[in-house]
Amino acid sequence: MSGPEKTPFMVAHEFFDALPIHAFQSIAPAESGPETIKTPTGEHQLAPEAAKSRQAKEPQWREMVVSPTPPDATHATLQTPKSQQAANEVPEFQLTLSRASTPHSLYLPEVSPRYQALKGQPGSLIEISPESHAYAEELARRVGGSSQHPKPSPSGAAIILDYGPADTIPINSLRGIREHKRVSPLSSPGLVDLSADVDFIALAEAALKASPGVEVHGPVEQGTFLLGMGIKERAEMLIKALGSDEEKKKRVESSWKRLVDRSGSGMGKVYKAMAIVPECGGQRRPVGFGGDVAA
Repeated sequence: MSGPEKTPFMVAHEFFDALPIHAFQSIAPAESGPETIKTPTGEHQLAPEAAKSRQAKEPQWREMVVSPTPPDATHATLQTPKSQQAANEVPEFQLTLSRASTPHSLYLPEVSPRYQALKGQPGSLIEISPESHAYAEELARRVGGSSQHPKPSPSGAAIILDYGPADTIPINSLRGIREHKRVSPLSSPGLVDLSADVDFIALAEAALKASPGVEVHGPVEQGTFLLGMGIKERAEMLIKALGSDEEKKKRVESSWKRLVDRSGSGMGKVYKAMAIVPECGGQRRPVGFGGDVAA
């Protein structure tokens, strides 16, 4: 719980990557407008005047929806990446482009200029996680308050540690993991761990919009963040305290270097860090985000 008098410190470590996403693709305008719309209760016919008013004169967003795979489907026909064919089982479901607008496709890609800018480029793909936006807003309100729930003075902080691009919108990032192996995210429903890349810029936009009492720093690469926080110096202290135990020394050495490794898909590059802190006009950057320890 967090009341206006509380000072919350919140850590979201690999939390946002587990939240649901919606995927959309921009398509070129059709010669005639759609006559139906897909909703949670099924596909419904539009009134003639509504269909006419929605005739596409510019590119439109269509949602990628889950549908059953054909009975004779193979990995080849489904174009399943080799990295996801470990189980050698053809997924029961696949992602297909909706033939008509869905409620989500009509408003989610319109909530940010970042998404709107890609609408005019048919074939563009984007992933949006409205649940992630809601959680980022809540983190910001707990730190900085809001017009509905003001805080006498913004206080506390939130740190987000997850993987995803630093400044672009995630695409085709939905992945499945089962028994430590990559598999199709649409195979064995309920038995596969699902995750997707985090859109850090979207989280920052949501946080800043939710509370005037916060500022956002990052994202920065995990390697940069941990080095700024003193991981190298801390590891050196631990190694020195281990004396002559060479085996433990090697484990500490390899472990901290793995966390900051930037080569290839190293954790130091793929993972990012972002901070939500009380607004101070940018006068003091947090440690790990370009700032230093101050007295």
